[in-house]
Amino acid sequence: MADSILKKKVQKGIVHIRATYNNTIITISTVQGEVLAWSSSGVCGFRGAQKNTPFASKVVTRNAVKKCMEQGVREVRVYVFGPGPGREAAIRRVHEAGLSVTLIRDITSFSHNGCRARKRRRV
Repeated sequence: MADSILKKKVQKGIVHIRATYNNTIITISTVQGEVLAWSSSGVCGFRGAQKNTPFASKVVTRNAVKKCMEQGVREVRVYVFGPGPGREAAIRRVHEAGLSVTLIRDITSFSHNGCRARKRRRV
């Protein structure tokens, strides 16, 4: 049988929330890194400026969590990446959906010194 037909029964998972200024992508994986479910604002039918709203983030999270709960996931760790507006809404929705959140970690990278500035203009 194909792997897509078989449903895995796992208890623990990891929720990766990637919240950018333009989109929100939720990926739920096992502790070993195998993807169980994913969803994004575009997949849920949002277009343009609607994709980066907290409401879109809630809908995306609800869809992904529903898929992974069918596979038996009950306890998750949450890793948040990015500065987007849907960060808080997504974390709240994971908890409200009935999953037990054991860890919330922000893994957003930031530059310590940034890129080199452009040469000054001489007039």
